[in-house]
Amino acid sequence: MTSIEADGDSQSSSILSAEEDRTLQKSPTELDLAIETNGLKKAFGDTQAVDGVNLRIPRGTVYGLLGPNGAGKTTTIRMLATLLRPDAGIATVLGHDIVQDAAEVRATVSLTGQYASVDEDLTGRENLVLVGRLLGFSWRDAKTRADELLTAFGLDDAATRQVRTYSGGMRRRLDIAASLVVTPEVLFLDEPTTGLDPRSRNQVWAIIRTIAAEGTTVLLTTQYLDEADRLADRLAVIDNGHVIAEGTSRELKAAVGASTLHIRLRDPERREEAGAILRDVLGVVVHNGTDRDALSASVPHDQEAAAVLTALADVGIRVAEFSLGQASLDEVFLALTGRPAEDTTEEMSA
Repeated sequence: MTSIEADGDSQSSSILSAEEDRTLQKSPTELDLAIETNGLKKAFGDTQAVDGVNLRIPRGTVYGLLGPNGAGKTTTIRMLATLLRPDAGIATVLGHDIVQDAAEVRATVSLTGQYASVDEDLTGRENLVLVGRLLGFSWRDAKTRADELLTAFGLDDAATRQVRTYSGGMRRRLDIAASLVVTPEVLFLDEPTTGLDPRSRNQVWAIIRTIAAEGTTVLLTTQYLDEADRLADRLAVIDNGHVIAEGTSRELKAAVGASTLHIRLRDPERREEAGAILRDVLGVVVHNGTDRDALSASVPHDQEAAAVLTALADVGIRVAEFSLGQASLDEVFLALTGRPAEDTTEEMSA
């Protein structure tokens, strides 16, 4: 069994019970799909939140939906969890149709939304016991399962404290623990680390890795390329309700260039001229930054960045700042869509 690594210390308790662990052991020949969608659509008034999403997600994997706010990620998740009815298309979860077999889908999945849904007036243990009782556990079994999860998620010391005293990272861990009182075959995590500090993000990432290692299929939405890098076996990039790219994180970054070049000019009036030089040297699309003196472009080979500086210097264009680094989420979207990721709110998806 895999244990959670949090703050460098090994947490020995498994998230799954022994019986559940045996249930989730898969034969190497069982490569069937946990989730499949074809032409999935959902609109809210005049807003087309999801517009023909096609996904094929194998069992036992971590699959990421990557995109900005408003892209359609949360609406997709809520349809798959049977909280929203699609307007068109077909989707199955573990072979069950999300419309015709909604009850069967709900019996096998759990959803953790963007905001913690635990009761702040209860203690951590009381929250988990309450969920266990609602799911049909006896008092004794609910308390036992609550203690197992508090240990696995590193919340033992805070078990008797009211949740209102918890940090954001602690609340998120407790919220995920509540989703695992009965271990689901599919776990939906909607932006699980948004707003968390780096330490808390690392703790949540460790928990997600453990959940996946013990057999649960995880579908997670995120705005962060680094999160998809660390967690997802494969991911789909969603924008304006469409899947615009699908593959591993490495494949997506390779598609937009291994590195991204950022240049800030001393003379903003020469930005158009500088952009033309970058296009000639690199042979890629060049994007204007939000500031009048800024440019960025994908660099197929790092050594070509030096050629750009030389070419600019040859015509007397002075560079104030110059950097070369890995593509960010916004730069992936610049390459895939021709525009930066928009920070909009997903209409009526909550």
